[in-house]
Amino acid sequence: MIGYKLMTAFEGMEPPARILEWLRQRPLAGFTLFRHLNVGSPAQVRAMVDLLQETAVSAGHPPLLIAADQEGGQLMAMGDAMTQFPGNMALGATRDPELAREVGQAMGRELAAMGVNINYAPVCDLLTHALNPSLGVRAFSDDTELTAVMAAAMVKGIQSAGVAATVKHFPGKGEAAVDSHYSMPLIDRTKAELLERELRPFQATFNAGVKMVMSGHFALPSITGSDVPATLSRAAMHDLLREEMGFDGISITDALDMGAITQGEGQIHDIVASICAGVDLMLMTADAETQERIYTGLETAVSNGDITAEHLDDSIARINALKAWVSAAPQPNLDVIGCDAHQALSRKVAQQSVTLVRNDADLLPLKLDPSARIAAIMPQPKDLTPADTSSYVKPMLAQSLRTHHAHVDEFIVSHEPTDGEIEELKTAVSTYDLLIVGTISAALNPQQAKMANVLLKTGIPTVNIALRIPYDLSVYPDATTYVCTYSIQPHALDALADGLWGKRPFVGKLPVKMALTP
Repeated sequence: MIGYKLMTAFEGMEPPARILEWLRQRPLAGFTLFRHLNVGSPAQVRAMVDLLQETAVSAGHPPLLIAADQEGGQLMAMGDAMTQFPGNMALGATRDPELAREVGQAMGRELAAMGVNINYAPVCDLLTHALNPSLGVRAFSDDTELTAVMAAAMVKGIQSAGVAATVKHFPGKGEAAVDSHYSMPLIDRTKAELLERELRPFQATFNAGVKMVMSGHFALPSITGSDVPATLSRAAMHDLLREEMGFDGISITDALDMGAITQGEGQIHDIVASICAGVDLMLMTADAETQERIYTGLETAVSNGDITAEHLDDSIARINALKAWVSAAPQPNLDVIGCDAHQALSRKVAQQSVTLVRNDADLLPLKLDPSARIAAIMPQPKDLTPADTSSYVKPMLAQSLRTHHAHVDEFIVSHEPTDGEIEELKTAVSTYDLLIVGTISAALNPQQAKMANVLLKTGIPTVNIALRIPYDLSVYPDATTYVCTYSIQPHALDALADGLWGKRPFVGKLPVKMALTP
């Protein structure tokens, strides 16, 4: 029965023979799909999932859980055919929980059409550490109440489509100063502080009936009494989660290939500890050798009595109940994916989220001579963390601006522009009438900050755009015109262009606290 505790993965646009053989011989909880490993087209994904499900059921096993990280914004696990929603922080800027519910429902319907019945979303972490390297716009806000109401609304939306939502990263990693994909953060919060702030959004989603919660790989000594990751702590994953907060759904680890927990031969000890801590599902990687090592190691742990019926029976009952719940939902047709109604909803979120932070030079709305020349500048998008698919997004700032002005030239710089690039750019734009300068997390990127400051010193009228986290203003504080889009998705950039030319007002509100004085 230990196989029912494993959410595994594989590489390929169709299931490898070894995976199909596993399903014929052994039970399994299910699979996580990844964009770079498994996603081609919606029809391909649906056919692949159908084959997996048919193989499992033919072998006498319950239907499989099929999961993906479809958060919106910077993390779009299921490809470009899906509606490209701006993401959580953009939703936070709208202050509208009904929009969050509608977006959740739309994402759920599109996932369900492809056969995906678990969404590893929404993020419930508070962005209390402004430069948290793995969070940023994945968070709704740094505000407890706003995050709670938006996360609960999104959960209701996702699950209304028959897809289980997954809130993460319990008990809250907003204070993390390092990325747990690479090393283990230590969260220095007292239990009283956690109950007052970080845990309240999670509690709101538990009250809303969320089906799944994902643990975080970070140390929280005030809860665990040690520096072990919360994932491995019974005090966190049973006593706090279930006894104190009353969560009765499924718990799942964050990915087991992350640097915050043990890797290699010793990893099985952490996995056994996680199961004994009360975690239901183990989120595994696609590496075949690792999968077999973990499976064999767990069989040994059961044989040795390190894992007992007490650790398995209730957990597997919960897992099978979730399988029954997701299996009962009707599957939409593929034509729901990227449909007109969902595209309109994405545009609405963008139009209500883009935020004008500063207009000290009274430059906006733009009133340009038709012959004026605009330089549209932005960095090449890249994945800033493994929880990121931004590298798939084509830079489209100039294209959006051209819908309002004919003479717009595009300048795409490296994500970390060199000093030489910056000097060449300064020379190239010296004769332009207006600069529109986008940055992508310049608060974490000194070279982007340098580029923005060099261009501001040219004296050319400049609009500065934070295309991701809003804190970029802190590293080019002399900017007099500053707008936040929270997203590089096309609808966000179109909404930006509309606002710059006054075609519709900027109505978004900053969802985080930041200093605004020059």
